[in-house]
Amino acid sequence: MRIAIFTNNYLPNPYGVAGSVESFRKAFENLGHEVFIFAPEWEGYTDKNPNVFRYPAVETNVKIKFPLAMPYSRKIGKILNSLGLDIIHSQHPNLLGSAAMRWAKRKNIPLVFTWHTLYDQYTHFFPFIPQKLAARLVIRNARKYANRADIVITPTPSVIGIIRKWGVTNKNITAIPTGVEEKQFENPDRESLRKKYHVSEDEILLFVMTRLTDEKNVEFLADAVLPVLKKNSGTKFMICGEGDLKRRLKDMVSKKGLEDRVNFFGIVSDEEKKNYYAAGDIFVYSSKSETQGMILTEAMYSGLPIVAVRATGVRDIVEDGKTGFLVGENKQEFAEAVQKLIDNKELRKIFSEEAKRIAREKYTSSVCAKKMLEVYKQVISNGAVGSETGY
Repeated sequence: MRIAIFTNNYLPNPYGVAGSVESFRKAFENLGHEVFIFAPEWEGYTDKNPNVFRYPAVETNVKIKFPLAMPYSRKIGKILNSLGLDIIHSQHPNLLGSAAMRWAKRKNIPLVFTWHTLYDQYTHFFPFIPQKLAARLVIRNARKYANRADIVITPTPSVIGIIRKWGVTNKNITAIPTGVEEKQFENPDRESLRKKYHVSEDEILLFVMTRLTDEKNVEFLADAVLPVLKKNSGTKFMICGEGDLKRRLKDMVSKKGLEDRVNFFGIVSDEEKKNYYAAGDIFVYSSKSETQGMILTEAMYSGLPIVAVRATGVRDIVEDGKTGFLVGENKQEFAEAVQKLIDNKELRKIFSEEAKRIAREKYTSSVCAKKMLEVYKQVISNGAVGSETGY
């Protein structure tokens, strides 16, 4: 099969959609398929993959660096005209999403659309537009796009209900998560990183890897976790990620006098992240904006018990009382769940083993890619999958 993926968000961006695209691309290719990526230019970055094609883009840096693609390119048009494609998979309803739809029509091939984002949670990235208005406009555009696609993919089943309420009437919706790239997590090194940052083996290391922006609810996380550190002298906190709230979080840590027990590591490379997961003991997460939360499946694969706010996407991944604890958005409730795991080594071990088992059974890149390929085959042969399903 020859698959074209159009995405506004791609390497070297380390978050969300870029990771999903790469996970599926590698798995598809390992299964013998050809994949062509169409993405925005990223200044200073050179692709090693010859099947990545870049649209001209305008550099922006509102809270995070994010190039905005211009969805018309004569050069890219010639490339697309020359490719014998079987299917186009769009990751967004706008910018390169519009190019994806245009080319699917031109080539008379199916258009698959993944609804990655709870768009109402991301309106703070549009500072010059009132947030309610921005949410209405973005959701309306995504709804229209989804209804014109041949099939809509959501990363988790709970998202289906939300987009139905937002007016998506497309009969063909199915949930397929993004899988963990198992090769990336081979032979992790727990000891070296803990030794480097002076975390002894008898200390508990809380860990989060996330974008440090409003939609990830990171200020709530700090408010909930820092008192736990105050209470437990043998506990430390490792924060990986970048974003405009990093300075605010550092100030919160400083006011609590916990600079020696909280480390900020910035963005961690794909090659190194397995060691950070391995170094941790408990994964803490408070985002309410997830459609899946790929870091949760990575944490599970790495054997980390999870404490998370019960929210869309998250509740599909974390099994309360089995792989971790799901709690309300209440600082005391969150802190109590973390404390329960700190106090109970045996419970951490039980959650860890169950998390690893479930991640290997349901959330590897090969498992998820095979599900996606089956959808591709059905939509190519039948024009539809015929039902609304989850995993």
